[in-house]
Amino acid sequence: MAVLIEVQVDELFIDRVSSDWLSSAAQGTLEAEGRHTGGLALVITGDEAVQALNREYLGIDAPTDVLAFGGQTPDFVSPPDEEPYLGDVMISFPQAQAQATSAGHPVEAELALLVIHGVLHLLGYDHLQPEDKAAMWDRQGEILSRLGLAHVQPA
Repeated sequence: MAVLIEVQVDELFIDRVSSDWLSSAAQGTLEAEGRHTGGLALVITGDEAVQALNREYLGIDAPTDVLAFGGQTPDFVSPPDEEPYLGDVMISFPQAQAQATSAGHPVEAELALLVIHGVLHLLGYDHLQPEDKAAMWDRQGEILSRLGLAHVQPA
């Protein structure tokens, strides 16, 4: 069994995003966490789509950078009884671009950070409590270092 990573990029951003890079960031996160099977979807979209999901599922009527939804096995994971489906990671490209500009690093680095963050959420990490946030940020830092992005720091 292996990991199946489905990458979907909105047409508006398709020429600005490397699906292979996003998949590598997700794969690296899963490997760092000892996960070698399963499936997930990475979706790069705009603020409006992310805001609608944020409003519907979290009750927050504002765009955000990344949302993670643990989920049901979709049709593209086959057969579902062999590949546990972890969920979906939704990333707002405009938010990633703004955060990359603010932090002074390329948008690719910010997208990798957001993929790692989202995948860690799918694996059970959280940052509601200070000690949980510290653990999640430490783990993100370790995985970013593995990807050669030690200079990228979460906000």
